[in-house]
Amino acid sequence: MKNVLYIGNKLNHKRSNVSSISVLGPMLEHEGFNMRYASVYPNKIRRMLDMLWCCFKYRKTTDVVLIDTYSTLNFYYALLVSQLCRLLDLKYVPSLNGGNLPMRLDKNPRLSRIIFKPAYKLISPSIYLKEAFEAHGYKKVVYIPNSLEMDQYSFQVKKLEEVKLLWVRSFSNIYNPTLAVKILKALQDEGLKASLCMVGPDSDGSLEDVKQLAKSLEVSVTITGKLPKKDWLALAKDYNIFINTTNFDNMPVSVIEAMALGLPVVSTNVGGLPFLLKHEKDSLLVPPDDVEAFVVAIKQLMNNPVASRAMAFNARKKVEQFDWELVKQQWFKLLS
Repeated sequence: MKNVLYIGNKLNHKRSNVSSISVLGPMLEHEGFNMRYASVYPNKIRRMLDMLWCCFKYRKTTDVVLIDTYSTLNFYYALLVSQLCRLLDLKYVPSLNGGNLPMRLDKNPRLSRIIFKPAYKLISPSIYLKEAFEAHGYKKVVYIPNSLEMDQYSFQVKKLEEVKLLWVRSFSNIYNPTLAVKILKALQDEGLKASLCMVGPDSDGSLEDVKQLAKSLEVSVTITGKLPKKDWLALAKDYNIFINTTNFDNMPVSVIEAMALGLPVVSTNVGGLPFLLKHEKDSLLVPPDDVEAFVVAIKQLMNNPVASRAMAFNARKKVEQFDWELVKQQWFKLLS
């Protein structure tokens, strides 16, 4: 089996959700790959230096370097690591995780070329990013979706007698968490019995904005903070609609997990989401930052329980194709 150096943010603190490196890495280890990781350091400079040092340190015992690549600061981590890999003649594979990466291709075409053109392959977890990169001339893009271990997800047919909204994400401006509070208020103003639970860590101070907005609108929101996966999966049994309010996205694992659990999904139609979700077949899609559109969609689910159940069943059937037992074969082909 291959020796893999996995470069990414392998952090474990209250301000971040579990990242790809902490999910995919152990899965590959379990399948017999020899995995090394960088980096665990919270300090950004130290983390970057550790990433570079590990590439040099393990240069003679590494077959491939897998680089988690995002559109924000991590873009520059990927830039530096990829160039060192080129100097050391190491085969490297960027894993395209940032929903706003197409912006980088437009805004920083030269930097994008020196990262992505010399790569052995580019891994995209969504058709959205695969098509975006191919449109910019990158032909070595391999689609490997984010995967789940499906036996962890018990499908539950939801009763739609009252609105019980679940929101799972980090509290960050790009995910527009305050919209969830506005949706709750609008539902209650229309006389619907509605509640909202929000799960996730505070990434950029947006949690305080949510609390202040809920207070000013005089609505009660349950906020759990960051939860271990098993805890939020158990919590999900008490809710019946999943809302995804993001302004930018790729292929969010939380939405895939909601589909696996049987939660009808109402999501913004941004980024890679229309490539994952099909309107009125397995979900309802609405424009971003549109309270009224969310309310109309939620009422549609409540007023049409048979159609809502059909969408939930279709969603579960779709994400069963993302089961690790199927997806791992694509990783074997790439890395072996």
